Parts: sequence; C-alpha cells; structure tokens
Amino acid sequence: MDYNKYMAEPYKIKMVEPIAVTTREQREAAIRRAGWNTFLLTTDDVYIDLLTDSGTNAMSDNQWAGLMLGDEAYSGSRNFRNLEATVRELYGFKYVVPTHQGRGAENILSQIMIKPGDYVPGNMYFTTTRAHQELNGATFRDIIIDEAHDPESEHPFKGNVDLDKLQALIDEVGAERIPYICVAVTVNLAGGQPVSMANLKAVYELAQKYNIKVMMDATRCVENACFIKHREPGYENKTIQEIIREMYTYADGCTMSGKKDGIVNIGGFLALNDEELYQKATSLVVVYEGMPSYGGMTGRDMEALARGIRESMDYNFIAHRLAQVQYLGDKLIEAGIPVVKPIGGHAVFLDARQFYPHIPQDEFPAQMLAAQLYLESGVRSMERGIISAGRDKSGNHYYPKLELVRLTIPRRVYTYAHLDVVAEAVKECYKNRNNVKGLRFVYEPPVLRFFTARFEPIE
Repeated sequence: MDYNKYMAEPYKIKMVEPIAVTTREQREAAIRRAGWNTFLLTTDDVYIDLLTDSGTNAMSDNQWAGLMLGDEAYSGSRNFRNLEATVRELYGFKYVVPTHQGRGAENILSQIMIKPGDYVPGNMYFTTTRAHQELNGATFRDIIIDEAHDPESEHPFKGNVDLDKLQALIDEVGAERIPYICVAVTVNLAGGQPVSMANLKAVYELAQKYNIKVMMDATRCVENACFIKHREPGYENKTIQEIIREMYTYADGCTMSGKKDGIVNIGGFLALNDEELYQKATSLVVVYEGMPSYGGMTGRDMEALARGIRESMDYNFIAHRLAQVQYLGDKLIEAGIPVVKPIGGHAVFLDARQFYPHIPQDEFPAQMLAAQLYLESGVRSMERGIISAGRDKSGNHYYPKLELVRLTIPRRVYTYAHLDVVAEAVKECYKNRNNVKGLRFVYEPPVLRFFTARFEPIE
C-alpha cells in the first residue's frame, strides 16, 4: 500500500460495537425474509453495513459530550441558538429552520415555493427531493451535463449543471414557472460527483438574470468543497471553510440532512436568506415538525449537529473520508470491476449494467447485485437504478441511464481492513456473474418503492 496515497485515520478508537458474522445459510434465509430487498434486512443479519452514510456515522467524544448539554425547552432552546449561530457563521445564510432530517426540509421548501404546473430543474434527481417536488405539482427536469450519465467519463466535475439545458428550459416554459433551481453538491445518483465553483457561480448568475432562486442540496457539501480544493485551480490553498462560504454565496438557501456531513444520527435544517420565505417556512415547520426552535430535533441532537458541522470543516477529517472511498474504488478498478469513474465522495458505485449485461433493466440487475453481494459476504449495499427511479405519472418505469449499486461508506466507522473484505466479496460476485438471473416484484409501493418493495428471483 502507498501510505502517502491513502491517509490513515485522523482519530483513535475509544469504543467498539460488535457486528454480526453470519454463515451463507443464515444469509440465504435472511434475504428471503427480506424479499430480496437489502433495506428490509435487520442489523443482526449484516456484517459490514454500506447501505447508506445517512445517520450511520460515528460521533466524536466532543459531540457525545454535547449531548449532555441538551436544553430540552419546548421553545427557545440554547442548543438551537448554537446551531443557528454555527450555520450563519460557517454557511453564511441568515435564517435557519431546524427539521428532523433533510426530507423534512425538502417537504417545507417544496410547499412554500412550488405551485401546480411549475418546473424544477436540477443536476440529476434525488429520490425524496423529486418526490416532494412532484407531490406539490412540479415537473422535475434534469439539467446535469451529459458526462454524468456516462460511468466511464473521467470528468472531474460530473455534477455540473449544463447551462445550455437550463437556458433551454427557461426558453421553453418561461422563468415564471421555475420557482427555483435545485443544485446538489455533491450529486448522489451520479456517483457522488462534485460541482465546480465556476459552475456554481455561472448557474447563480444565470438564475439572477431571470429572478429564479437557487437552492442547494447541501447534504454532502463538505465533500464537494474538498473536491474543489483538490481539483479546481486557485483553491488548493483555501481552507474547507473558505470554500464552503464561497459556495453558498451562489445560493439563496439550502436543504441539509445533518445525518451526512453533519456527522450525526438524526437532524437537518432549511437555511434561507429571504425573510418572507423564512416566515412561510416557520409556519409550516409547526405543522409538520415542531416549534421553529427545535423542528423535530431534541436539544441534545441540535448541539451534536452544531458541533459536527464544525468538525466537518477539518481538512484531515474530510481528506481521510475521501481517501477511504478512493481506496475501495481503486481496489475494484485494479480488479477490472466496472464502477462509476472518477470515484466519488461518499460511495463507490458498481455499474450493474456492465456487471450483469445479460439481465434486462426491467429485471432489476442492480437490485439483484446488491442481494448477491449480501449473500456472498454479509455486506449490505443498495440499489440506485430503475427501482430507485420509480415510475412516471402514466405508471411507466423511468429508465435511468445509470443502473448502479452503491457501496456507501459511513464516516469514522470502518477501517481499510473492512474495505478489503468488501473488495474481495465484489470480486467473487464478478467471477460468478454469468450464473445470476433477475428479479420481479412481489410487492411494489406507490412511491419511493426502493425502501419497502419485495421481490423474488426469476427462475
């Protein structure tokens, strides 16, 4: 191993949690009980859990200490004031509306800004984001650059917005029917790919020309900032905090799931600069979440989030985080495994189309690959393809160009040795790929089907 290439952990282990080591027979029974959906496995069935990095991170001793300072007042908690001050200082937004997690912020933003018949452009959809937009009457329009849909493209900023696509949409439907542009930093379903600072600035300038607001999905903004530091000329000597502050000068607000780059197990917020929108948001947060000074979080959780946001700005933390993901990606690339390139910020994405070229997309190759990886090793991953994409208003499948399995690495949880196990398991699945067939639905929920759908193998 090149020890300079893959940064060692910038922390030491103070407490451990035992994890399950299962047999093949036990895993076969477990995946049948789960309907071949890795979301429905229990933690007792799972060895290395790469399902998500959402709320699965390890908090620091400083964050745990903050839990003991929870002010659980129903209104006016001092922990909220700390969180609000932290967001204002580090992100630069004026107003903060706490929510139980990111989708709570998405719900409120969609309701206060969207009216039926609107269009919301974005740099590739995210599942819950698009669901809230569509439930409020909008049509999502993908305006990401074409390279994002090509898993072999090595473009350093595959999350970038295609300005020509954005302009074409404005010309087609009119600026008055576009309440805001949703810019994710990074782009999850493109493979955890970042957006350049130059692109963020250009999008904001175009939006301002037409009086359209820019709302960022800030869930993994620190990862995006680190990619800018590593890849964009002129930012190599900037701190993560300096890059973050500049990023948000090109936005009117953001939704944030604190369960990712906030390094906590629950929590999020909606941040805004517009006072009128803020007042509308506080009216709705009371209906769906709680008082505007806690919004679905306990005081102790707000304190942990405020401290986690500060910790996330440490370069050593985020550089190691990216190094772990790169390490697993490099292991798989060296073995000839088809993955999305370049390796993204929070996960390695297996290209299920290339892994199982003999399985049609509507027989769910990515869903089956996630199940096969679990059967092989006890490693839990998740599908990010046709199942996650869902159906259109006519009931037809969306057919995304990317059919992926996401190996998502939680922050400060696993070691390089765990990632070696994952790599070997993927290699073994690849050796046996020609013997695998697809899946069909046994149960399909009407919305966000990937969470609770059940399947059976096609014989």
